[in-house]
Amino acid sequence: MATSQLHEDFSREEEVKAGSDRGFGLVFAGFFAIVSALSLWRHGSTWHWALPLAALFLLVALIYPRVLAPLNRLWLKFGLLLYKVMNPLVLGLLFFVTIMPIGLVMRAFGKDFLRLKRDPAAKTYWIDRTPPGPPPQSMKNQF
Repeated sequence: MATSQLHEDFSREEEVKAGSDRGFGLVFAGFFAIVSALSLWRHGSTWHWALPLAALFLLVALIYPRVLAPLNRLWLKFGLLLYKVMNPLVLGLLFFVTIMPIGLVMRAFGKDFLRLKRDPAAKTYWIDRTPPGPPPQSMKNQF
């Protein structure tokens, strides 16, 4: 069946919209202002370039934010690159550090919480609920 006949879109391509150029400039102005303030507080020398950069971003964001559009697009592309690289790494690490060891420990102790093992002596795999669940009349129009 051709995908054009389906009502679903399985392409997994989402259109990512960049934030406003003014918002981008204000965020970077705030970031460089914080870097400058921390540098001043710790008696560092970073504030010499961070404070003028914060002021420049603030002025450009307030007066003519369209100038920040190329930087905004570049920042968006950098974020998408980070997403494509880090997302599988973090999720894989999370799986192999948490889920897999728990499964191995459960198998080592013979636990089968989902009752997936075959029981040849069982007449049925049906699980009786006590107390019984909701009445069948409440199951109408589920979707």
